[in-house]
Amino acid sequence: MASLKALKLRIGSVKSTQKITKAMKMVAAAKLRRAQEAAEAGRPYAATLERVVASLASKVTVSESSPKLLAGTGKDQVHLFVVASSDRGLAGAFNTNIARLARRRAAEMMAEGKTVKFYTIGKKARNVLSRIYRDNMLHGIEPGDLGKLTFADARGYADDLIARFEKGEFDVAHLFFSNFKSVLTQEPTEQQIIPVKVDAGQTKASADTGMAAVTYEPDEESILADLLPRNVAIQLYRAMRENAASEQGSKMTAMDNATRNAGDLIQKLTIQYNRTRQAAITTELVEIISGAEAL
Repeated sequence: MASLKALKLRIGSVKSTQKITKAMKMVAAAKLRRAQEAAEAGRPYAATLERVVASLASKVTVSESSPKLLAGTGKDQVHLFVVASSDRGLAGAFNTNIARLARRRAAEMMAEGKTVKFYTIGKKARNVLSRIYRDNMLHGIEPGDLGKLTFADARGYADDLIARFEKGEFDVAHLFFSNFKSVLTQEPTEQQIIPVKVDAGQTKASADTGMAAVTYEPDEESILADLLPRNVAIQLYRAMRENAASEQGSKMTAMDNATRNAGDLIQKLTIQYNRTRQAAITTELVEIISGAEAL
């Protein structure tokens, strides 16, 4: 049985931890509001740009003169997973869920005989993935505080990815991030960003909104040559904003749970301390009474 001194020290230690987790929860709550507003503000532009690019791409006949971001390399062998996470922990399962989705998709593609490489934006994802796919790690970036990332940062990441694509380092790039739903829900998401993906659903959505009737000047290929690199940067920036909100939401939930658990542990330790103290007092009384009777 632990001594009274040991129990007292442990209670004090848990109380100090509880104060820290409570403060971290309040900080995460303050940051969450700004991050959520930024993520929600960026969604309409990113979604609209994606629809415009899909609409334009559906009208273009792919040829040798088409932008490479539209035409692709003509192969589907080497896939690059751009896994965006954070540099810091204490955010619940935020980083783990993103890395788990990337690992599951990598296993599926490798089972099909394809090559998978990893381009990580965030220390936590790199730490998890490098333990399993050390030889497949292409590049890693440590972005720092996700809430402070700017479009210029995302544009730099996009330019690097496009340059690697044009060098032939990969054929298809997939972006992995956490889509913010609420404080309690952050959904790991996969999105193909290079080359642009056009499916029937996107083309139909463009037609339903009347975009198919738009006449473009200059021609679609010239517009796509400018929009495609910008779209990659915008989708990366949107992912960074979604991750920033998801990180704070997950951290707020994790710190709230930690604070509650600390409170429960303090209560249990206090009961144990009182029982131990009561047993010690009882033992002392018995010894005093026994000594008195012996006299």
